[in-house]
Amino acid sequence: MTIPLVVGVDGSEASLEAVDWAADEAVRHGVPLHLLHAAPRDHEVSDVIGHASERAVNGAPTVRLSSEVLHGDAASALVDKGRNAFALVLGSRGLGDLAGMLLGSVSLAVAARADCPVVVVRGAAEHRNARFGSVVVGVEEGEGSGTAVQFALREAQVRRCRLVAVHAWSTQLGVLTTVQAPSWYALEAHRRSPAQVLDDALRTPEEQYHDAQVSRRVIEGPARQALLEAASEADLLVVGARRRQGHLGLQLGLTNHALLHHAPCPIAVVPRI
Repeated sequence: MTIPLVVGVDGSEASLEAVDWAADEAVRHGVPLHLLHAAPRDHEVSDVIGHASERAVNGAPTVRLSSEVLHGDAASALVDKGRNAFALVLGSRGLGDLAGMLLGSVSLAVAARADCPVVVVRGAAEHRNARFGSVVVGVEEGEGSGTAVQFALREAQVRRCRLVAVHAWSTQLGVLTTVQAPSWYALEAHRRSPAQVLDDALRTPEEQYHDAQVSRRVIEGPARQALLEAASEADLLVVGARRRQGHLGLQLGLTNHALLHHAPCPIAVVPRI
């Protein structure tokens, strides 16, 4: 049985935008779409699932659809369902979130605890509707970006668009930043050059997705800024997240937190294996 793409719905406009995005995504990958609505036991059950189902079918008539209503904590229900999901898809804000919040509390909690990729659907319609023809992935120093790159290349392939792999690097404050030792000289302080970091991260996935169109960007500066700028002309931003040692959940880090709150397009957080 094919594992489904799961989308959380609560009746908010943001969750319906997530349904639109998830329905298209399910069709792209040929997987079923499962709508999940979770609410407290004393909460009046409305036709949230019915409206969401209608929206999904109207947008993607060929999608294979199922649905479920659970009583309980929404974040816990989604995390539990994500243990056997292709990915979890969420809106950027829910009905119960305070005005002015940049990211809903449920979406943030799920992104920090899920075992599968989590996509938070953000941005204007042009970003949500795949009009740019570009997927961006952030690549870090070390061996931890493999699952994010794999996910991003698969997305680029099914969308028939290009992948932009971004690696941002900087030196520690006060190290090799004098006039006599300009910042480019600080490459000597790195175990691998930034260009080599990208090449190493992309080598194996590119062999699997050999038809993918891939471009590389090496940027000296903060990763947050580099990825937000790249995502301004992207349909999807993909980042990796480390698992907490000895604890459940993920260590999102400051950069991923900032991206989840400010990304101009849908953002996927992919747990590292």
